[in-house]
Amino acid sequence: MPKFHDKVDVLKKPEWLKIRLHRSAEWAEVRQIVEKHNLHTICTSGRCPNQAECWSRRTATFMILGDICTRGCRFCATQTGRPSAPDADEPRKVAESVSLMKLRYVVVTSVTRDDLPDGGAAHWAATVEAIRSQNPDAVIELLIPDLDARPDLLDTVIASKPDIIGHNIETVERLTPLVRSRAKYRTSLETLRYMSSRGVVTKSGLMVGLGESDGEVLQTLHDLRDAGVRIVTLGQYLRPTLEHYPVAAYISPEKFEWYRLQALEMGFSYCASAPLVRSSYMAEEALRSVKSL
Repeated sequence: MPKFHDKVDVLKKPEWLKIRLHRSAEWAEVRQIVEKHNLHTICTSGRCPNQAECWSRRTATFMILGDICTRGCRFCATQTGRPSAPDADEPRKVAESVSLMKLRYVVVTSVTRDDLPDGGAAHWAATVEAIRSQNPDAVIELLIPDLDARPDLLDTVIASKPDIIGHNIETVERLTPLVRSRAKYRTSLETLRYMSSRGVVTKSGLMVGLGESDGEVLQTLHDLRDAGVRIVTLGQYLRPTLEHYPVAAYISPEKFEWYRLQALEMGFSYCASAPLVRSSYMAEEALRSVKSL
């Protein structure tokens, strides 16, 4: 992938992208546990701007199935290559981590494992079951790969009964071949549509600032709503390195608020839309909004 520096990245990032940490006693306690026990969270490894806020709410995101992805999306800093075999003891370790951190809301994500016959579906299910066994009061949200929209694999995950299952559409249809690796826009929609048809509370998210138009964002929101998605998030794309896809624009907070209002008018139960919003941001509030309907 060529290295190049686009004009937007040379410019100073706008004020609304500056991070102000919201530290608390809860945040400090979770951080201490994570460091003491060498726990792996995407909050830390992904340098999420909302880490302090989420940990203060006793929400954290774990990444399972290793840290090497079989796909190489141009927006993502995760290493691409040939992954190792899944750790059969990982579900237990994640469940114990949730208990140690006293999490009320746990989000689990993963790399994509196209190398596995079931895409990791059975491992996903085992992880949910282990968390539920040790932490019966914890709310569990998953952020899964597309699993090629295979009903048999999706049913395996659904049968473990997480509270929410998310899959990110990531970007608009026109930009999908440029930004995502192997993943297809329509496959993602079919994944979400199937889960929604099975009664799952579904969630999706997309990045803006990649060169999409307002019309394309609205069309993507319409497509997600038509697929039965009830919760949606929108956030600013930030380029991990100069080898990744360039930022086309920094979207203003006012435009994000406009997107949020448009999404709610379309019938989404909840929409989080702001420059620093990421997939699991305010996840507990989103679930409350769905359950109140």
